[in-house]
Amino acid sequence: MKGIRMYFIGSAVILVIYLIAQYYRPKPVDWTSSYLKEDKIPFGLYVLHEELDVLFPKTVVHVSRKPVYNTLKSAGYKDAGYLLITGSVKMDQLDYQELTKFMQQGNSVFIAAADLGKTLKDTLGLDVYGTFYEGKTGLNFENPVLKNDKSYLFNKGIGDAYFSRIDSSRATVLGRNTAGEINFLKYSYGKGALYVMPNPQVFSNYCLLGKPGADYAVKALSYLPKGKVLIWDEYSTKGSIENSSVLRVIFKHDALRWAYYLSLFSLLAFVFFEMKRRQRIIPVLEPLQNSSLEFVKLIGKLYYQRRDNRDIAQKKISYFMDFLRSRYRIKLTTADLAMQEELIHKSGVPQETVNGLFSVIRNIDKEYQVSDESLILLNQLIEKFYKQAQ
Repeated sequence: MKGIRMYFIGSAVILVIYLIAQYYRPKPVDWTSSYLKEDKIPFGLYVLHEELDVLFPKTVVHVSRKPVYNTLKSAGYKDAGYLLITGSVKMDQLDYQELTKFMQQGNSVFIAAADLGKTLKDTLGLDVYGTFYEGKTGLNFENPVLKNDKSYLFNKGIGDAYFSRIDSSRATVLGRNTAGEINFLKYSYGKGALYVMPNPQVFSNYCLLGKPGADYAVKALSYLPKGKVLIWDEYSTKGSIENSSVLRVIFKHDALRWAYYLSLFSLLAFVFFEMKRRQRIIPVLEPLQNSSLEFVKLIGKLYYQRRDNRDIAQKKISYFMDFLRSRYRIKLTTADLAMQEELIHKSGVPQETVNGLFSVIRNIDKEYQVSDESLILLNQLIEKFYKQAQ
């Protein structure tokens, strides 16, 4: 008993130690490219958002979670900038038209996205190509004032993407990688301009916490004029502000998302199994007992206790005579020898058996008390007749 107690105590201690170790162990690095201003993960934009006051002094930062059209329509922005850093741009033709009006009024737009979306690529004549081979890629500027003596090196595929097709008649090249591919462009729209880059991760926390990465990001954003207002676009990363349901929070976190999927699966499985028809329990019925045999045994015990052999003999004789009447159509009496000859002829029973049986019957009719031997002999002869009868 003491050994079992020590076993349980040891198991409980090991379990507690394991749970504490799991709770306090370092969490794995989340390399998700969220591009959210509140995310402190490597590819979040927390550092950039916090340093906007330094990069754009005296500029009011306006965060928008509306489409470009809704953000700029009838707003009347002047001397403003529009900053969009995301993995994929969500923009349709109406958004682009409103963005064009915004730039023609003297405002500037800076877009850094791995996927510029169909509208921008078709309108600007761009194609983006990225190898993402996890090696180091060097980036630099074309402007001699901004160009560094050595290229800015980025690992983890951050600087791999570049423009594989451009409209050189409209675009001005601002930057290239070490292989000479273009990764930074400018498009002029009236008094304003559009700056496009396929490397949004150069503005992430991972890059800004290092001096080379921070230097490159600051120089790239220096093309964006320091106006009165800077619009920080979150529509492409968070979606519309109206999408604030509980499911949005659930799908944002892996643990909650998988818990939600597991709950749905469990619910569907429960409904599926409950849809099946339930079979009622079939009660066990005891087989009916043969009460006839018990009744015969009871009657036999009754006659045996009374010891009335004559009554038993008379009943057996009466039953035998009834059998002869119904089977052979013969009405016999014990003294009618002629009918006995007819019975022998019809039944095929030997004469000695028939004569012996009727001799015993006549003797029993004469006796006042029937002995056990006479009753047994009568029963034997009657059973013998049944076996030999045809």
